[in-house]
Amino acid sequence: FYVFKYLDFSIVNVNALLGTSYPLKKITLPIGISFFTFQAMSYVLDIYRNPKENPVQKNPFLVGLYVSLFPQLIAGPIVRYETVAKEMKERHETWNDFSEGTVRFLVGFLKKVLLANNMAIIADVAFSSPTSDLGMSFAWLGAICYTLQIYFDFSGYSDMAIGLGKIFGFHFLENFNYPYVATSITDFWRRWHISLSQWFKDYLYIPLGGNRKGKMRTYINLLIVFFLTGLWHGSSWNFIFWGIFHGVFLIIERLGLKKVLEKTPKILQHLYTMIIVIIGWVFFRADSFI
Repeated sequence: FYVFKYLDFSIVNVNALLGTSYPLKKITLPIGISFFTFQAMSYVLDIYRNPKENPVQKNPFLVGLYVSLFPQLIAGPIVRYETVAKEMKERHETWNDFSEGTVRFLVGFLKKVLLANNMAIIADVAFSSPTSDLGMSFAWLGAICYTLQIYFDFSGYSDMAIGLGKIFGFHFLENFNYPYVATSITDFWRRWHISLSQWFKDYLYIPLGGNRKGKMRTYINLLIVFFLTGLWHGSSWNFIFWGIFHGVFLIIERLGLKKVLEKTPKILQHLYTMIIVIIGWVFFRADSFI
């Protein structure tokens, strides 16, 4: 996983830091590597933590099925082993699931094709334009279009994955819960990419101590988690900055901002959240900080 996704990124940073000129390896990145790596880790950790409820799977074909289950392999959601362990052995297809799955797949497909792809046209023009040619209004339009694009793109893929899974008798958990109605960054991360948030919470944040070892340790744990959340999305400093950016606002909200927000009208809470989210997406989408 490291070699495929982060080796060249590490070489670039070593060269910049030490003035060396190590050549890049230019290794082709396997499709879906982030998702099937996390799913494989989930299998190992789930059977280690709770062997009674999640016994070791002795059938290599079922392990392979779990890791490479194609409906959600490319873009999620991240399916925990414990979620589908029983269904891999006792799976039942029904006409009702087939019907609901088909509708869910089509909804996701339309989100992607009609909404995300059209939002991308404007966003791509804005983000590819020289800074000197961008007016403030078009810059904000591009940022808002990308905000909509990434949501409809990602939630559309999740809908298609959940729908395909249901057609084949699998019941994946929801991955989005109207994140753009959130009233704080804390609320946003309860709604956005839920499977990833839950994965990091259960397998990293809680093992690090969560919020059980004092406020300072909690803040450090949040920064670690969101640093790695950004890095997981891609081997680039803009992704890392995006993750830390969100982590910092989560800490600020814990320091008291969230209590202040709760005393303000909902519209102001929502406006604050969306401004932070949109600015964050600008860093996420940008090719560089320059």
